[in-house]
Amino acid sequence: MNIKKWITSGILAASALTLAACGDASNTSADNDNMKTVGVLQLVQHGSLDAAYEGFKEGMADAGYTEGENVTFDYQNAQNSQDNLKSMSEKLIKGDPDLLLGIATPAAVSLANETTEVPIVVTAVTDLVEAKLADSNDAPGRNITGTSDMVPIEQQIALLLSIVPDAKTIGVMYNAGEANSKIQADLAESALKKAGVDVKVLTANTTNDVQQVTTSLAKDVDGIYVPTDNTFASAAAIVGEVAKETKTPIVAGSVDQVNDGALATYGIDYKSLGIQTGKLAAKILDGDAEPATTPVETAETLELVVNDEMAEALGIDPASIVAPE
Repeated sequence: MNIKKWITSGILAASALTLAACGDASNTSADNDNMKTVGVLQLVQHGSLDAAYEGFKEGMADAGYTEGENVTFDYQNAQNSQDNLKSMSEKLIKGDPDLLLGIATPAAVSLANETTEVPIVVTAVTDLVEAKLADSNDAPGRNITGTSDMVPIEQQIALLLSIVPDAKTIGVMYNAGEANSKIQADLAESALKKAGVDVKVLTANTTNDVQQVTTSLAKDVDGIYVPTDNTFASAAAIVGEVAKETKTPIVAGSVDQVNDGALATYGIDYKSLGIQTGKLAAKILDGDAEPATTPVETAETLELVVNDEMAEALGIDPASIVAPE
C-alpha cells in the first residue's frame, strides 16, 4: 500500500488536554541489580495500540533502557476482555514491577484500580481527567501520568469536508461503550453541525457489528468520520473494504487507521506517541520525575496522511487532499 505522509506541525506544548494473555517478559540474569521491570497492560491488539507499545520500547531504548540489558517488559494483552484486564492487572502487580504501562483507557483504569503506589505511565488515553486517572493534566496529583491521544477533531472534520465539499450529510460511527470515543464523537458532531452539515450517528458494540454498521451508514451519508475508537480500529480493514464498495470517503482519527483502510487523517502517529511515552517513563525510572507532578503530554507532531490506494479506488486525486489550515 502506498501511503503518503507529511509532518505538518511542530512541537505542541507538553500540556493538558482534556485509545488471550501473552506474557513476553525477557529471561535475563536475576543478579543484575540495575535491571528494571516494566509491567505492560494493553487493551486489545490493533495497529494503533501495537504501534504505541513498539514506540514505547524504542523511546525507552533511546533514553538508555535496552530490553534484555537493563530492563525487562512483562507484556499482557487483554484482548478487549474486562475479566482479562482485572486478572492481568493483579498478575502484573504481584510481579513487583518498577513501573507500569497502561495502553488505552480501560487498561490504564484497571491498573489504577490495583495500585496507588507503583508509578503508572499511560498512553492512548484521550482524557485522563475524565477517566479519573488524574486530578488535572498540569498536575496529575497521583501515581499516574502519561500521554494523551486527543486528536484535532475540528481540523479532521475540516479535512473531511474539504474532500466532500458538497456533502449534505456526514456519518459518525464509534463504540458508545468507549468513553474516549464518545468524547471525540460528540466533538465531531458539534463541529459538523457548526459547519451546517446534517449528522447521522451509528454505534457498534463489538467488532462483529462493524461491517453491518459501516454498510448501513455509508448508504445514507456523503462521508464518514471515525474517531480513535478501539473497536473500529480493530476492524479498520473491514471498514476500508466497505468504503471501497460504497465509494465512501472516510477520515479517521489516527495514522494507523489510514494505513489499515481509511482514506485520510490529520492526526497522531501512535508509534511516535509511544516513543514520547517511553522517554517520559525513563525519566520516572531514573528518579528525575514523579508522576504526581509530571504534566500529561500531548502528541509532539501531527501528520497529514493519505492512503493513495483508497483515494484511487474512490476516484479521488490524492494530491488534492491537503492539510487543513
